[in-house]
Amino acid sequence: MNIQALPVRVLFQDEARFGRLSDSRRCWAPRPLRPQVGLALVREYTYAFGAVSPADGKLDWMLTGKSDTLNMNAFLLHVRQQHPDEFLVMVLDGAPSHRAADLCIPDNMALLRLPPYSPELNSAEMLWDHLREKEFANRVFDSLGAAIAQAAKGLVALGQDSNMLRKMTKRDWFYRST
Repeated sequence: MNIQALPVRVLFQDEARFGRLSDSRRCWAPRPLRPQVGLALVREYTYAFGAVSPADGKLDWMLTGKSDTLNMNAFLLHVRQQHPDEFLVMVLDGAPSHRAADLCIPDNMALLRLPPYSPELNSAEMLWDHLREKEFANRVFDSLGAAIAQAAKGLVALGQDSNMLRKMTKRDWFYRST
């Protein structure tokens, strides 16, 4: 494969933890009622890996039990399989699994690490805010499987709305209009 002839796709990558620990948020209720929100203090989690292309609103994602180098390798392979005919520039933070010696970077991919303590530069962070607000706020899950199903449902819905993903993740400083 001649990678110099491939079109370039820029992806912003991040991972987040979702689970049964409840996320209480403000909500509206008609006067004089007070909303009742359940509380769960169960520490069971799943991890979502996501990579978004702000230029066209394409989302690649994967749910897994751990956030480690083994799963990061699986996610990089998954993204490569989704874009076999493109050269991928993946912008990511400096998490340990992104810097590990046994990280396997595919041939058609280059990793671009952001400076430390700069989550505002990573457009993928917007995915997690959206999922927590729309899919997890004020909800209590009976099992980890229910939380995983909710995360998958939210990620599928996000992936189907490329216009919203573009608006949510596109930054003027990175993509200049022509």
